[in-house]
Amino acid sequence: MSAPVVIHRPSPTGGRRVTIRGHIAGLAMGDADVVEFLRRAGLPDAETLLDQPEWVEWRGGRAHEYRAA
Repeated sequence: MSAPVVIHRPSPTGGRRVTIRGHIAGLAMGDADVVEFLRRAGLPDAETLLDQPEWVEWRGGRAHEYRAA
């Protein structure tokens, strides 16, 4: 089973697309944006999930970096 949250590679203009269970949650410019998307999706303790691979998969770049590729 893959992680329900995917933080995709940084876009050329900066930011990372975030999907939750296959649905686009938005474009994150930082961890605070991701936490807000997770809260809106009803995930409790969103701040603690970012570094848990069973919850969040970081693709195409280093975790917690949102600069343009």
